[in-house]
Formats: sequence, structure tokens, C-alpha cells
Amino acid sequence: MKKFFLSLILIGSLNLTAQETTSQFSINFLAPSLEYEMAVSENSTVDLNLGIGFAYRNSAISGEEFGIFPGFEGQYRYFYNLKKRAQKGKKVTENSGNYIAGVASITAGDPIIGDMQYISDYAGYVGPVWGLQRIYNSNFKLNLNLGLGMGFSEQNNVYLAPRIGLQLGFKIGKEK
Repeated sequence: MKKFFLSLILIGSLNLTAQETTSQFSINFLAPSLEYEMAVSENSTVDLNLGIGFAYRNSAISGEEFGIFPGFEGQYRYFYNLKKRAQKGKKVTENSGNYIAGVASITAGDPIIGDMQYISDYAGYVGPVWGLQRIYNSNFKLNLNLGLGMGFSEQNNVYLAPRIGLQLGFKIGKEK
């Protein structure tokens, strides 16, 4: 995991420019977070997100629990339909398109709010996702990604985990 985050930092320090994708900051308010998406090639970006996430669990043993947890997430996104969208006259600037991505995230084990407690000090997720991102002229941002990957924790628990990510927010500043 340390090697993965080190790789993300190294990729981020390259400061590559791209023709189709752009680098941009955004703030998300559905699950509050700050996000930086950096172009690394014509159709690829690295997305780094620091914020909070929501977890819910209902089981026969522990009953119904929820928690709001701080976390960090990194994605390597490949936008596969930018040319097709441009040919149809749809917006492709500011990374408005569909993508496939590899995701890695780490979340603290103690909630900021809620009664859900993890046995471990942290929990993580690694896996592929399919997503769509749209940034409208008002700078409103919609991002949805879905996938199935592996969850893990400090206690060496590894499990199959579904992924549903929904971000609503605003792009901040000018296009880079």
C-alpha cells in the first residue's frame, strides 16, 4: 500500500500536460471532500481525494450501525469516450466523459460521527470501477463510479466489496 501511494505522489510530481484532459480542483458537498484531478496523458488523469465518507451496516449480530469516517482516495482514470462525445457535439473539456479507473482508498477505523466501530485502526479498498463525470458550464460537477473490488483491514481481513461512489460539487478556479 505504501508503494501505491508513493507511486501516486511520483506521478503527481511529473506535472505532465495533456490535450484532452485537464487538471482541476473541486469541492464536493454530498460527502464533503477536496479533490485534485491531474492530467497525465491525453485521455488519463490521476484523481486524489481527501474527505469523509459514509458507511452503513445492518447485521443480525450487531444490528444497524452507521459512521462518517475520514479518508483518502486515489484513482487512475482512463477516459475512453472523449472523441465520440466530441463528434456528437457534447462537452469533453474539464474531463467530462466516461472512464474506467483503478481505485485505492484508506479510511480511519474510528468514526467522526456515528456508532459503527471497526476492529482495525483502518480499512481500505482496491479495485476497478466504471465511472462517468460531467462538469457543466456553471462549474457544477457530477461524478458517479461503480465497481467491485477487495476490501481489507489491519486485522488481515480481506473481503469482496461493492463500490458505489457519488460526488456532487463544484469545480474551483480556471481550467489548467
